[in-house]
This record gives sequence, structure tokens and C-alpha cells, in this order.
Amino acid sequence: MRIAVIEDEPRLADNIAAALREGSGYAVDVARDGAEGLYLAQTNSYDAVVLDLMLPKLSGREVLRKMRAGGAKTPVLILTARDEKELIVGLLNDGADDYLTKPFDLRELRARLQSLIRRSQGHAVAKLAIGDLEMDTARAIVRRGGVTLTLVPMEYRLLEYLMHRPGKVISKTKLLEHLYDFHWEKFSNVIEVYIAGLRKKIDAGSSVKLIHTVRGHGYCVREEEPE
Repeated sequence: MRIAVIEDEPRLADNIAAALREGSGYAVDVARDGAEGLYLAQTNSYDAVVLDLMLPKLSGREVLRKMRAGGAKTPVLILTARDEKELIVGLLNDGADDYLTKPFDLRELRARLQSLIRRSQGHAVAKLAIGDLEMDTARAIVRRGGVTLTLVPMEYRLLEYLMHRPGKVISKTKLLEHLYDFHWEKFSNVIEVYIAGLRKKIDAGSSVKLIHTVRGHGYCVREEEPE
């Protein structure tokens, strides 16, 4: 998953980015003002945006309104030092999906973002399942047939992205855009490497294959009965 953090306070922005990278395994891009944040949101594909309300150049509320006016459906979590009900109601009506009042616990921030991302993909709970493959996104545990699998961080992130979209074919480019920050290499073969690793760990020894390559289009996770 790829997150944009739009926060002008350097220490807080760095702490949030570190918590999301290390605690949730997300790719994170950081913007220090509203104008830069809006540019990132309009030119990149994010799974969620963390948006401070008080920003230089362009306020968080203006960023939110311009995002929604442009048709962006990306979940937005607002950070604010103010908790007046009228303000909160206004932000929700402007298109905010959730908010946190400063100061806040970084674990709560991660949990709220995970919830927003799940709901944006139609999942109400933290557990995803395709056939006998199960993923607990709250505890980062993956099992197939009741057996716990050991995945490296990028294998887990790749599988999580695909399992949030069961049966949908996702291109290599889109996977790279959502699993890496803006420093990613367009021509890298890392996706093929991690897909191969997932096949060995998930499909080896099973007659029902779950990890699929649709040649020329991308990858997907779905049940496929043996021939």
C-alpha cells in the first residue's frame, strides 16, 4: 500500500512516515505544504492520504476540496488540533473519511488507516480470505489450509494488495506504483521475483492454484480448480 503524508511539522511527518513504513510496511511519500501535497495527490495513485489541516501555501481543507472536486476517491484521514463539532462535520461533508485530533497515538493512526483502506475495497473486517488462504491484516499473519506461512515483507505487501482485490488482474506498473514510493524503478523485475516467491510458498503442493499470471496484463489472486 502507498500512502501520502501531507504534514508541515518535520518531526511529526517523519514519525508518521516511519510508523507506516516500519509498522505497516507501507510505501510513504511526504509533502511539507498543501500545494506540494495536492500535486502528489493529483499525480500519483495512493491507497490513502494523511492530511494535516493547518498547512502553508494551501490549507488541508482546500487540498481536500480540490481532491474531491477533481474526482479523487482516495480515503483521506485528517489530522487536526481542533475538535469543534462544526469543523468536524464540515470536513466530513467536504469528503474527509476520518479524522484524528492531535496529539494522537501512532498505533491508532495505523489502525484507522488500515480500516479506511479495507473499507475502500469493500472489506469490513481485518481478515481477508480467498479459498483456504487467509490473511489477518491486523496481525500480519498469513495461513493456507491452517498452516502459517513465512513471507518476507514485500511478499506480504504484494499479497495484501492483491487479496484486497480478489480476482482482479493488476498490472505490474500499478503494483509498483502502490508498493513503492516515487523513487521506484519502472523497469525493475522485483514484482516477478516476489510473485515467484509467493507461488512457491502458497501454491506448492496444492492442486488448487491461487497466484496467477495473466500474460500481457498482470497478476491476480483467485481460486482455480485443478484440470
